[in-house]
Amino acid sequence: MGTVTLGVSIAVPEPYGSRLQQLRAGFGDAAAHGIPTHVTLVPPTEVEADRLPGIRAHLGAVAAASRAFRMRLEGTGTFRPLSPVVFVQVVEGAEGCTRLQSEVRDPSGPLVRELAFPYHPHVTVAHGISEEAMDVAFTALAEYAAEWVCGGFALYEQGSDGVWRKLREYPFGTGPAGVPAQQGSPADEAAGSTALPS
Repeated sequence: MGTVTLGVSIAVPEPYGSRLQQLRAGFGDAAAHGIPTHVTLVPPTEVEADRLPGIRAHLGAVAAASRAFRMRLEGTGTFRPLSPVVFVQVVEGAEGCTRLQSEVRDPSGPLVRELAFPYHPHVTVAHGISEEAMDVAFTALAEYAAEWVCGGFALYEQGSDGVWRKLREYPFGTGPAGVPAQQGSPADEAAGSTALPS
């Protein structure tokens, strides 16, 4: 059956998601339009395609047992020089994100994934571009702020074209219905979904 590359993330809702995606593209990040704006729970992970039903069931169980929590973004940060990334900081909701990613990656579950660095929830706004362009991104969004109630997460698959497409939404059991949409998201267009990430 082959393998697929999956990721799990919390969408940044409108109007914030599209605006940050546009800004990321404007900073010169060529990957921006293939990556809906998000907070990563599970980074790109290659798995056997026949594991998908078990992964979907596991994510559904995690979501059903989860509750909505407030998310707030404010200001910028960077992983440089370890990694060429500039991001918007998660200043509220980091605890909820950390708990979710731990449950999704539970060693006894079907989506085990070792991380190269300790988990740090964030919203990437520049990755792998010139140092000068990353400096511009860092400064341009230094006063940025956004907040919303996180009511779920979604499973994505990366296509051979590098674009991430949404496979399924997982609303929390006691949270708002659905995952917030992002206008013009390639995930929604390609997957035919109805309202949603280094």
